[in-house]
Amino acid sequence: MIAENEVQLWIQSWENLALLVKYVADYPEYLDAIMAKALDDSQPENWRAAWMVDKIHDKYPELVLPYFPAITEFLFTTQNAGKKRHFLKLISLHEIPEENMAFMLNFSIEVFTNAAEPIAVRVHAMQILFNIARKEPDFVGELIEIIEHEIEFHGSSGIASRGRKLVAKLRKMIIDRYLTL
Repeated sequence: MIAENEVQLWIQSWENLALLVKYVADYPEYLDAIMAKALDDSQPENWRAAWMVDKIHDKYPELVLPYFPAITEFLFTTQNAGKKRHFLKLISLHEIPEENMAFMLNFSIEVFTNAAEPIAVRVHAMQILFNIARKEPDFVGELIEIIEHEIEFHGSSGIASRGRKLVAKLRKMIIDRYLTL
C-alpha cells in the first residue's frame, strides 16, 4: 500500500508530475492512492490529484475508466471547480452508462445553467448534455432551447462558441431524423 504522505508529496511537486504520469502507467496500483486524493475535498491542494488523473487519462484512458462510477458520485458532492472541470471533461469524452444517464442529465443541466460556475465547467457540462441528446433524440429540441437561452443571457465567448457548434449539430440531428421517417 502506498503511503498517504508519499502521494501528498507527489501532488505538491509540480516538476515531477510528467514523470509521475509515466510512472503510474507502469505501476497502476499507485492510481488508487492518487484517486483517493482526487476524490477527497479535505485539502485544497488535492485538486492537483484530479489534474494528474486527467493527464493520466490523456495517455492511458483504460487506467482511469474503472473509476468513473466513483467520479460520477463525487461530482454530486464537490464544490471544487477545478475538480469539476477535470472530471466533467473526462466524462464528456466517453459514453455515459445508462445507469448514470438521469443523474448526469440533471447534474449537467444544473451546472450548465448556473452562471456562477466557471466557463470551462459549464462548457464540459454542455458537451455532456449534447452526448446525452445523441442517445436520447427526444431531448434534442429542449437542449437547443437551453443552449440558446444560456448564450443569450449567460453567454461568454467560450459558451457561445461551443454552444453554436453544438446547436448546429443538434439541428442537423433533427433534420436527419425527419428525413428518415
